[in-house]
Amino acid sequence: MPALTRDEAQTRAQLIDVHRYTVELDLSRAADATGDTFDSRTVIRFSARADGATFVELKPAELRSATLDGRPLDPAALTEGRLPLENLTAGEHELRVDAAMRYSRTGEGMHRFTDPSDGLTYTYSQLFMEDVQRVFAAFDQPDLKAVFEMSVTAPEEWTVLANGITEHLGGGTWRAAATPRIPTYLVAVAAGPYHSVRTEHRGLPFGIHCRRSLAPFLDADAEEILDITRACFDRYHEKFEEPYPFDSYDQAFVPEFNTGAMENPGLVTFRDEFVFRSAVTDTERQTRAMVIAHEMAHMWFGDLVTLAWWDDIWLNESFAEYMGFQTTAEATRFKDPWTDFAVARKSWGYDADQRPSTHPVAPAPDAVPDTASAMLNFDGISYAKGASALRQLVAWLGEKDFLAGINTHFARHKFANATLADFIDSLAHATDRDVHAWAEAWLRTTGVDTLTSKVVHAGREWTLTLDRDAGPGAHGEGRPHRVVVGVYDRDLSGGPGLVLRERYETDIPSAEPAAPRDGGRPALIVPNDQDLTYAKIRLDDASRDTALRDLSGVPDALTRAVLWNTLRDLVRDGELDGGAYLAAARAHLPEESDLAVVQGVLAFATAHVLARYTRPQDRPAALTTLGELCRDLIRRTEDGSHPGLRLTAVRTAVDVTTQPGPLQAWLDEGTVPGGPELDPELRWRVLARLAALDATDEAAIAAELARDPSATGQEGAARCRAALPDAAAKRAAWEAMFCSDELSNHLLKATAQGFWQPEQAELVREYVPRYYEDAVAVAARRGPAVAEVVGQWAFPGLFVEADTLRLGERCLRDADPVPALRRKLTDQLDDLARALRVRQGPPQS
Repeated sequence: MPALTRDEAQTRAQLIDVHRYTVELDLSRAADATGDTFDSRTVIRFSARADGATFVELKPAELRSATLDGRPLDPAALTEGRLPLENLTAGEHELRVDAAMRYSRTGEGMHRFTDPSDGLTYTYSQLFMEDVQRVFAAFDQPDLKAVFEMSVTAPEEWTVLANGITEHLGGGTWRAAATPRIPTYLVAVAAGPYHSVRTEHRGLPFGIHCRRSLAPFLDADAEEILDITRACFDRYHEKFEEPYPFDSYDQAFVPEFNTGAMENPGLVTFRDEFVFRSAVTDTERQTRAMVIAHEMAHMWFGDLVTLAWWDDIWLNESFAEYMGFQTTAEATRFKDPWTDFAVARKSWGYDADQRPSTHPVAPAPDAVPDTASAMLNFDGISYAKGASALRQLVAWLGEKDFLAGINTHFARHKFANATLADFIDSLAHATDRDVHAWAEAWLRTTGVDTLTSKVVHAGREWTLTLDRDAGPGAHGEGRPHRVVVGVYDRDLSGGPGLVLRERYETDIPSAEPAAPRDGGRPALIVPNDQDLTYAKIRLDDASRDTALRDLSGVPDALTRAVLWNTLRDLVRDGELDGGAYLAAARAHLPEESDLAVVQGVLAFATAHVLARYTRPQDRPAALTTLGELCRDLIRRTEDGSHPGLRLTAVRTAVDVTTQPGPLQAWLDEGTVPGGPELDPELRWRVLARLAALDATDEAAIAAELARDPSATGQEGAARCRAALPDAAAKRAAWEAMFCSDELSNHLLKATAQGFWQPEQAELVREYVPRYYEDAVAVAARRGPAVAEVVGQWAFPGLFVEADTLRLGERCLRDADPVPALRRKLTDQLDDLARALRVRQGPPQS
């Protein structure tokens, strides 16, 4: 089906204004697994500014009837999801559509899920970008905002949630209060036998909801979730002059959700993995808090004021990302989320910005010609880089002027649409600084600047200059940066650490030559010490040596995160051997006090250094180093004082072990000696590693599934079965992923995660060429969500070889993959090419 183009959207917006949707959905037979459709009836009231023609979008299983101003339209005229509306006259119009729509298993449209724990069925909508058309007829573009009236008929015992407060009218019919003007992609419904915890705050009803099988786990965390929700709500009302613009605030944790969450006004939907069934670390709880804050920020950024077209998605996501981390730090018990951002989230932006698919935070409108291209920009640039740019903007502008500009923006454009130019004009209203030039430098350009330290010292004086390199393909000399420089000395009291001498701010480029500073040559000089800008850092030689030797002695966790990112970049750029990174982790993580740093470093060490950058012949030594590191961390936590650190160490130990005996003993005994007990997440993790090591079988997997028949258990079993080193098991997994459309999005991901195992390279080598052909076919057949999964998780990244790259390049050139898969393959192949370069080592001089 064709993607909506920007030109088409502009033409339609010039012709019509949409006033109101009245939507009736009949989900009363949703629990009947033999049926795959639901009834959808829509009345759209709109006006035309002149005589003309347009179309309405709809992707039905069957279009039963459509009438325009009482005149029947031919259902056969529906072509590729578009129903023509011909011979419109200037004035008011009413369109009525009656259709049968299909339930989804891929998290797009109206997703239906039957909980294997108890057989209960749940539905929820995800209407982002183009998926409202899977649920009801709509003029589907963000600048045609309208009022929505929703009614839903469901089984009598179900609960129905929507954007507005819902009222049960009896007979299974629920009616939601009419919304203010919102775009089509933010309409939301969740219907099922949901378990709910309800309260009120500042006169508004608040609720949190989940499947009944997760009720004990939600109840255990309900106060934490609601306390965070209330605290963020209050903090936003301190920051923003416009009050929360909707009549209620529900948060529904729903199954098989594709992303972290979705900012539907009044009904935020979250992946229900945020309802923790098993032990988690405090950093993972912090992440949940940040996502709550992120989605609530969208109530203003995106919902109250909406982008006019998808080139300005950063106006939604970059702001919500920045506000999510900042408000978590200001309003909750989690006081240092920016450390987690630095060591875990920001690298998402850095990596994306160094691939050929990079794009500006705010691309030019003609660079996003249609919705298919827009979907590709929901990436580390729109989120992590955009949030980093805003953090730099606040450092440069000052928070007072930044918030004044935001509040001007809300006042000017509430319940309407806005563009980058509108936002910059609002900022300019609040400051004398040249924000237009700032936006051009930061939002309209691509790539990562590199800031390189050069230190000259003589006697007690030393001078730091920071050279800026915009990198290949960049425009001009790079962006302006305001950075904090951290200056550290060795602890003269005899302690093992470093002590902060001073921090000072500097601008790059500087208007004046760098001035000498007194006090002798520091042991460590850290540009971007508080991580206020977005750039790769290259330390001077002496500071690099200090970092490798004494990193754990740096007193501030955020500074340590900056230094770990510096080492990460050196590895990725082939300037630091992966073994040296692992050695640094082995030396410093046992002394690390910040759990986010530990988790971020271990994630890069395992998923990148071990899996991508380590040559096969060096893999045993790398596994040994990581295993020894995990044992050190486990020994450090024997007194029970650091349960999150111990859990992190145990998880990684499971993933890197080469000896099945201890793992089987843990599984048999149900505990790691000294703890933790093996909860469902750990049991499935252990069993998956045993499967990869050829130390378990189908009978053990089936027994574990009988023990844990939940949705998570089903995914665990799929992962384990795909990991078995057996030709028949691999064939069955491959056919399930690529030859059948039965797997849901989450079961497809789990199967893909289990399939490629380093210990089984020769067994699965034959599937490498098959991947490119089969991935193209299944992505075309099943759509963007499945394309994302097979492009991300089923890719044969295990084979860091020239042939894998050659086959992938041929696929891109000749096979015409759908846009979502093309983007994933482009990124995967660039990462593969980088891994090949890193494995080859630096060029010999």
